Amino acid sequence: MCRNIKILFNFDPPATSDEVRASSLQFVRKLSGMNKPSKANEGAFHLAVERVAAAAQEMLNTLVTQAAPRNREVEAARAKERSALRFGNR
Repeated sequence: MCRNIKILFNFDPPATSDEVRASSLQFVRKLSGMNKPSKANEGAFHLAVERVAAAAQEMLNTLVTQAAPRNREVEAARAKERSALRFGNR
């Protein structure tokens, strides 16, 4: 359920607001146990996603590091390699 929650800090180019929102949505889904909320819970669910996204974006904007920025392509290749080792070639 949380496959979209990825490291978003220290990338060049920086994480987009869409990436932050996707991670926030997965986080709220995990916390609530709901993939799609009922009509009665829809407002609270979407409010939580927006608040988590805002907090996450603020955190990403204020974190500092001396490390060189990560390369998205290199990180994607590493993730693919880990997946192949874990699940085997299909």
